[in-house]
Amino acid sequence: MRNLMLVLLLAIAGAGCTFGPNYARPDLDVPAVWRVEESEAKELADTAWWSQFNDPVLNGLIDNALQENKDLLIAAARIEEFAARYGIVRADLFPQVGAGASYIREQVTREGENKPAPGYATLTETYSTNINVAWEIDLWGRIRRSTEVAQAQLLATEEARHGVILSLVSNVASAYVNLRGLDRQLEISRKTALSREDSYKIFQERYNGGIISLLELTQNKSQYEEALASIPPLEKAIAQQENGLSVLLGRNPGPIPRGLDIDSLTLPAIATGLPSDLLERRPDIRQAEQGLVAANAQIGVAKAAYFPVISLTGLFGFASDDLTDLFRDSAQIWQYGAPVTMPIFTAGKISGNVKAAEAQQKQALISYRQSVQNAFREVNDFLADRRQTGSQLTAQKQQVGSLRQYDEIARLRYDEGYTDFLTVLDAERSLFNAELSYTQTQVTLHQSVIGLYKAMGGGWVQAAGQLAPTENVQ
Repeated sequence: MRNLMLVLLLAIAGAGCTFGPNYARPDLDVPAVWRVEESEAKELADTAWWSQFNDPVLNGLIDNALQENKDLLIAAARIEEFAARYGIVRADLFPQVGAGASYIREQVTREGENKPAPGYATLTETYSTNINVAWEIDLWGRIRRSTEVAQAQLLATEEARHGVILSLVSNVASAYVNLRGLDRQLEISRKTALSREDSYKIFQERYNGGIISLLELTQNKSQYEEALASIPPLEKAIAQQENGLSVLLGRNPGPIPRGLDIDSLTLPAIATGLPSDLLERRPDIRQAEQGLVAANAQIGVAKAAYFPVISLTGLFGFASDDLTDLFRDSAQIWQYGAPVTMPIFTAGKISGNVKAAEAQQKQALISYRQSVQNAFREVNDFLADRRQTGSQLTAQKQQVGSLRQYDEIARLRYDEGYTDFLTVLDAERSLFNAELSYTQTQVTLHQSVIGLYKAMGGGWVQAAGQLAPTENVQ
């Protein structure tokens, strides 16, 4: 018993001894300001920004995606897995206690050379019960460092789920905006085809009446056929966009409900924030940092292998041939021990593991710093994209207005005989292409703002995560 107490005292004295470096967040070279300033905008990074589109249908689609998306359900299941792994590793910090009981009834032969001597029973019964304990004394911090690794991996998995949420919400919003843009382009193509069909019928009548030439008729027909040819690709693109959006919603491919058209969608306000805020909000950065924490702790796990492993084992119980005597003092059984194992010659295996762990820590550090740099690049890219695309959209809107006026004047002058039909063709083609381009730029502008919110991260990710299931659906 004295030896056991000595081991316990050594364990207590060495409880604070942990090998390997303690984690400290590394210094980062980050810009003080964004390359593109948006100081006039409010800080909205913590809000459900998609609601600013003011489209209830889009809100409903995002809610459905957060509930049913399969990637998100997989991410939730991975959290369950790593939470269980953390519990398994952490359990080694505590004594492992087990219990056992047995009953044996035995009959020995009464014949032959092995028969019992006279007076000895040939039928025996044995009862026993015991409690056994095993506990590894974590003198060198191996288990504590292993627990740090498992905890960091769990937190990284949780951040991975937040990353799935960030991408999912952004992708659903982007796909919906793109779908409404395709709807508008299809509307423009069908409207243009219908208008040119009416024009072609009029030209046929004029040609039959000898008013215009076959050249003018075929020119008009080519315009009509151009508009018709633009419809099938748009219909295909819409069907494919609906199918892709359906998968994001966790359902089979099918039609998607519509809400506001592309002109009626409100452009969300720009979210701004300090670079230091960005480091706290991006799930990929948080995940990368937890990877660094795990790699840092793994060095301590590897170094602890140089030192002996000390375990305490013990057993206490009762054993008796008679059940009525089982729990008497005389029936007690016990034993304890403190086995020690220590590496002597490993041919460089332990030092190799330490070097590998240190190299992995360096990789994780570089990856962490790279994720921060990529985050700033993405934010600055989308800020520039939003500003320049906004200017482009303003110019295109003015261009569409000018081309409409050009088209009206060209038709009027043609009807009055002041210009040829080529001028009308040029006006119609230019207006048609400009309207399609304007719609595409509308989509690009909305997507640049969506991308900016995705790049900024923010509290909205955690808010959206509360709408998603935290456990996998059976």
